[in-house]
Amino acid sequence: MIIQTQNLYLREAHSKDAAFILQLVNTPTWLQHIGDRNVHSIEEAQEFIQSRLVHSYKTHGYGLYVVLLKDHQIPIGLFGFVKRDYLDHPDIGFALLPNYTGQGYGKEAANASMEYGVNQLGFPVVLGITSQENIVSQRLLARLGLQNVGLITPPEESKPLVLFKLDVSKNND
Repeated sequence: MIIQTQNLYLREAHSKDAAFILQLVNTPTWLQHIGDRNVHSIEEAQEFIQSRLVHSYKTHGYGLYVVLLKDHQIPIGLFGFVKRDYLDHPDIGFALLPNYTGQGYGKEAANASMEYGVNQLGFPVVLGITSQENIVSQRLLARLGLQNVGLITPPEESKPLVLFKLDVSKNND
């Protein structure tokens, strides 16, 4: 386990998570706010895990982690950090299966992820990006202490995204 909270475990993804990943990346909220990743089979989900998640762990030493309910070891989402070429710092990323939203799990996993990023990984700055329409994610980023600093249009996107930032070093002064 990478992170443990009162109700959750966060751990690295592996190929056995393919069915869960297939389900998650094809939920309406993922497709609407994150986009279609063209993962439509177990094999494509396993490739997504290797090329996106495991690759990030190996390359950057962190990534998006599978969130499990402690009591049942059921995967319910992904939380963690993404290093994007067009951003100077890691950004916190997250997604939950729809059946597990609105129950406090997102806030619990987000708080634990931020603490891990700042205290264990030593991030001086944490960013967050979200679609302009994704008010729920914007609220969560604000609750984590990130400030809305404007819009950014990533190279592979056609629409601008809202950029959030938390400068940890300034908060410690």
